[in-house]
Amino acid sequence: MSEPANLMLLTVVLKHHPGLTLDDVQQRMKAADWWEQFPPEGTRIVSWTVAMGLGQILTLELPPDKLPLVNVELERRAWGVFTTECHPTYDFIPVRERIRERVRNGGQ
Repeated sequence: MSEPANLMLLTVVLKHHPGLTLDDVQQRMKAADWWEQFPPEGTRIVSWTVAMGLGQILTLELPPDKLPLVNVELERRAWGVFTTECHPTYDFIPVRERIRERVRNGGQ
């Protein structure tokens, strides 16, 4: 994996297609080899949560040059089961702390 400065975060929202039962979803994910092939090598799962009524939300850490590979693997393995949304993201906690300190010192 690359040095932290050369990594990006990607948040992926996976929404189940309406009309699929849990058994349908599991069967399709198994047939697509989802559990073994996603996420692709060279990426790291930062978080993976289920939001009831929405779907699954996962955040990956990856070098920017792996972004096309993540896209292709989503197309190969998730389409037909999920609709997907992908959003480049970043860790806001350090930014929040800088803002908080600035505000404490009289800034905006």
